[in-house]
Amino acid sequence: MTTPPATRNLWHHADFRRLWIGDTASQLGAALGGFAIPYLAVTALGATEFQMGLLGTLTTLGFLVVGLPSGAIIDRWNKRSVMILADVGRFLLLVTLPIAWWAGWLTFAQVAAVATATGMLQVFFDVSYQSYLPTLVHRDQVVEGNAKLQASQSVSQAVGPAFGGFLIKVAGPIVSIAINAVGYLLSALALRAIGHRETPPAREHRRRLVTEIAEGLKFVVGHRLLRRLIACTAIGNLAGSIGNVLTIYYMVQILHLSAVTIGFIEAAMAVGGLCGALITTRLAKAIGEGLTIIVTAVVFVGAQFSWVLASVLPPIPTLVVGLFIAGVGVVAYNIATVSFRQRLCPPPLLGRMNASARFLVWGGMPIGSLIGGILGHQFGTLPTLWVSAIAGVLSLLPVLISPLWNIRILPSYEEDPVAVQQLS
Repeated sequence: MTTPPATRNLWHHADFRRLWIGDTASQLGAALGGFAIPYLAVTALGATEFQMGLLGTLTTLGFLVVGLPSGAIIDRWNKRSVMILADVGRFLLLVTLPIAWWAGWLTFAQVAAVATATGMLQVFFDVSYQSYLPTLVHRDQVVEGNAKLQASQSVSQAVGPAFGGFLIKVAGPIVSIAINAVGYLLSALALRAIGHRETPPAREHRRRLVTEIAEGLKFVVGHRLLRRLIACTAIGNLAGSIGNVLTIYYMVQILHLSAVTIGFIEAAMAVGGLCGALITTRLAKAIGEGLTIIVTAVVFVGAQFSWVLASVLPPIPTLVVGLFIAGVGVVAYNIATVSFRQRLCPPPLLGRMNASARFLVWGGMPIGSLIGGILGHQFGTLPTLWVSAIAGVLSLLPVLISPLWNIRILPSYEEDPVAVQQLS
């Protein structure tokens, strides 16, 4: 099905609004649950640093295990249906936690199993919606669409932890997890209302799954600019995940912050992300798309040192300011790089390209989480956060030593396929 012509803006695109509503409901629920589940593990189930690392590993394991095949599978199916099934599956998985809690059966093993399965489904949802957006809107509107979805995600992540912290104080983390489940159900209902329909490739045109997976991976690693962006994000995610699995433990057990305060601090990053989403388009026009990627990567990496500085400076203002700046940097960077990937890729390869990129940039996260748990157990939480922050600096090398400094407008497959080939 051909991409619909561009309208004045995406506010007037009915199907995009439904996708936006569905994604917002899903992100809001995830923001509540993403805070409540590790908080539940630390406070109610007595999880150690190693167990928190293990939980972080299992939560992101899907990107390592099913990251590559998910793209080839999604390119064979209707992407809207994949998103709906992923939402319904996550709803059914998460409701088992409140049921087990109220029955007195909840264990860390069940939490870990649910985290693993929902993480697997998240892979299919994320790859599907990133591959679905360019088929739903005009190519000229892809950056706007990503900016709106990222803004929605940032608002959800701002409201989610702040409201979740208050909700945990009043009713406990299990209620936040239940609301998380409801968010996925609402997302599925909104996605079901989308009128746009894809036509998946006919069965007779399919080739071996391994061949199709290899095509997506070859496209990602074969393009010299895209390869550098993937390396930057992959190293950054690996380094970041070493410390991220211990941040809730750090704030609860070492900084002795309440659930409400932690929710407020985590909301600061999401508010920064909203600001990042709002400025990305203007920033790219002002300084160029290539330099935007470099600047936003540097901002995010530098702000990650706020975690260790909070041990010697007043922790609340240090973390609020640091995470706000980190949110601006990471969301603006994500919008710029994801939009480039989507514009660069031929439509038949979108699912496999996004899955290959996710596999490479997120596949290291479960490894980093496990490293963080082991380091935290052996050497303590604060030294592990130092390792994470310093390792993050290495992620800047692929973009600092690159042609991005001089590229004002990144190439698009549709508009300039020759330039795309020349940069490969």
